[in-house]
Amino acid sequence: MSSAEFRQGFFARLPILALAMASFGIGTTEFVIMGLLPDVAADLGVSIPSAGLLVTGYALGVTFGSPFLAIGTAKMERRRVLLFLVSLFLLGNIMCAIAPNYALLMVARVITALGHGAFFGLGSVVAAGLVPPHKRVQAVALMFSGLTLANVLGVPFGTAMGQALGWRSTFWAVVAIGVVAFIALYLFVPRNIKAENTSFMAEARALGKLQVLLAMALSVLASASLFSVFTYITPILTQVTGVSPQNVTVVLLLFGVGLTVGNFIGGRLGDWRLMPAIIVTMVALVLVLMMLTETVYQVWPAIVSLFIWGVVMFALVSPLQIRVVNEATGAPNLASTVNQGAFNLGNAAGAWLGGLAINAGVSYAQIPWIGAMIAVAALVLAIVSYLLDRRAEIGTHTAIGA
Repeated sequence: MSSAEFRQGFFARLPILALAMASFGIGTTEFVIMGLLPDVAADLGVSIPSAGLLVTGYALGVTFGSPFLAIGTAKMERRRVLLFLVSLFLLGNIMCAIAPNYALLMVARVITALGHGAFFGLGSVVAAGLVPPHKRVQAVALMFSGLTLANVLGVPFGTAMGQALGWRSTFWAVVAIGVVAFIALYLFVPRNIKAENTSFMAEARALGKLQVLLAMALSVLASASLFSVFTYITPILTQVTGVSPQNVTVVLLLFGVGLTVGNFIGGRLGDWRLMPAIIVTMVALVLVLMMLTETVYQVWPAIVSLFIWGVVMFALVSPLQIRVVNEATGAPNLASTVNQGAFNLGNAAGAWLGGLAINAGVSYAQIPWIGAMIAVAALVLAIVSYLLDRRAEIGTHTAIGA
């Protein structure tokens, strides 16, 4: 590759890198609260379970609030909407940093969440539209790399900062990241990216398509498979594997590295053959969760299994996102946003199912079986969706031949 080609490729990626920077800030603010719950609870005078509802409130804001924001901005120029959503993100985090009580902190978290789902939904569509068709999944994966890096870098450093300087300092740091992301988006995202010329009823009809619903169901199940296990990963590591509490962070850091690697692998696989890639990855997900039930008893086998799990799990994210965009012809922005809600709905459902199993007497060592069973359900849906695609293709070829 010549230096001219390298520069051309680099500058072509700048808009997507700007989207990735914003996704890094959004991912950090979403997950860092989990590590700061004791500090927040102590400062605001509430119990830790009450502080934990800040996570639930955020997830519900993404799931149920973001689609309305996407509908409200459907006719606006796309770059302007992205800047508005980052502004909303900045407002929410500033409110978090200065919130004098628990109630206002909850309101601030919900405001921040509204921008989350709409940004990832619209950002996915914009990123996919900035590259040739054969690189669309890789473009979405590059944008989502900010989210994976948030788990690797943003959350650990944000938690450490909050514990050392007070939890409010973390939100001020996220505000600084948001300002840089706003400037990058303003400078690098092309102007005059027009919205889809469609009506609300046309978008609603697109969301009701069977393949769109199946794709969103896959997102829910994939996320539920992850969080049915990941929610309880600390007690699994400390009580079953024998990892010291001090080293749990190191193990989770390696898991985050696996997420990042898987994100880029998923982008390349998805651009190869989308649905076959999803099906193969689902099979791998089932197998690695089954393997984890055996390796969880020893430290190094467990760590290796967790790394592979992270790779396989996030190899699904960008392909599932682009699958929804592809199938929701006429309403890609709204469908992409609703799919972010599907991921968050899966987060909540997975954590609930894992807790239900534990309360029913399932041991921590056997919890990965819950994730594996959910992944099997996702695999079945993926195969059904693929067979429907094949049947439609055969029907089209038959009609053309006739």
